[in-house]
Amino acid sequence: MGNLCACLATQPMKKKPIKRLPNPPQQSNTSNRWTRIRSSRKEKLDDALLQEQALAAAILFQQHQQNGSLPFDRSASLRYPNSSSKKSSNALPRSSSSRARSLTDPLLQPHQLVNQDVKLDDLETNHFVLVHGGGFGAWCWYKTIALLEEVGFKVTAIDLTGSGIHSSDANSVTSLSQYVKPLTDFLENLPEGNKVILVGHDFGGACISYAMELFPHKVAKAIFIAAAMLKNGQSTLEMFSQQATSDDLMRQAQIFLYANGNNQPPTAIDLDKSMLKDLLFNQSPAKDVALASVSMRPIPFAPVLEKLSLSDLKYGLVRRFYIETSEDNAIPITVQESMTKESPPEQVLRLKGADHSPFFSKPQALHKLLVEISKISST
Repeated sequence: MGNLCACLATQPMKKKPIKRLPNPPQQSNTSNRWTRIRSSRKEKLDDALLQEQALAAAILFQQHQQNGSLPFDRSASLRYPNSSSKKSSNALPRSSSSRARSLTDPLLQPHQLVNQDVKLDDLETNHFVLVHGGGFGAWCWYKTIALLEEVGFKVTAIDLTGSGIHSSDANSVTSLSQYVKPLTDFLENLPEGNKVILVGHDFGGACISYAMELFPHKVAKAIFIAAAMLKNGQSTLEMFSQQATSDDLMRQAQIFLYANGNNQPPTAIDLDKSMLKDLLFNQSPAKDVALASVSMRPIPFAPVLEKLSLSDLKYGLVRRFYIETSEDNAIPITVQESMTKESPPEQVLRLKGADHSPFFSKPQALHKLLVEISKISST
């Protein structure tokens, strides 16, 4: 999904020429220039390799799925930094490491992304837990993971039940608690005294809200990215059906699945692959659209119908932040603004030029906001 939650939402809807210098530069300057060129070429190769590996992994999963064999257990759904890494938590970021970016998300140098004076050990927590939206999986965060880990943060990206490489069938998910179980299991096993920053995208917003009610003392902050941020007693379906029209993109793209028979309620929702770009990735690079087209899975229907039970004494204890996406065709900005007005978070930030999937369309700008939110103190 970037998606299910939007399922019933309304649609508001070079290369520069080489300048010839009259006087050739000194040899030392020429050497520096060629060093920069070699570095730039290496960055592009690294970037291409990163995307190719992600795409290859997605294709491999699809092949396993089609063959009816999924040799993955749920532990593979959690991504942890390599414990043998030589990089310390307070090490400075490598210079000018480049990640995939679109023309709407220009290159930012490391000193622009993060204040290098920030000390991770001084933060309440340096551990991000990333929760995908409906239909997506942990794979969608690959740029965000790389950028956060590069500056020393610990990152865990979770596949919810029936999503990503999780071995369950989405049609078999019958409750929100079952869908969110990989996340609640992770938080339950988190040592006492440890806290994380939960980040939820799309329907993942309802999922982190559910977890916040269960484990408020293990969540330092919650960040909703173009996500369902609901009130007590509200379901995701209810929230977005208020905004739906018969001609919006989501209604056109959705395909209901009836695993229990056509005379029974839907068990999942799939999305028309030919409409993914316009709906979810209208500002994203073509390679990321291709990755999503072979990686997205159906969205369990039952969890979207479930009303959340949220209390001020638990859910209300967690500091909430909302990141709006201005060019979103799945959850229009008007719907996002409505949610933040009805249940105001501590801060609302906006990613200009971002589609429904800012981890693809605006990865650098999203990274910067995540880091800045992590640095906000309680005083």
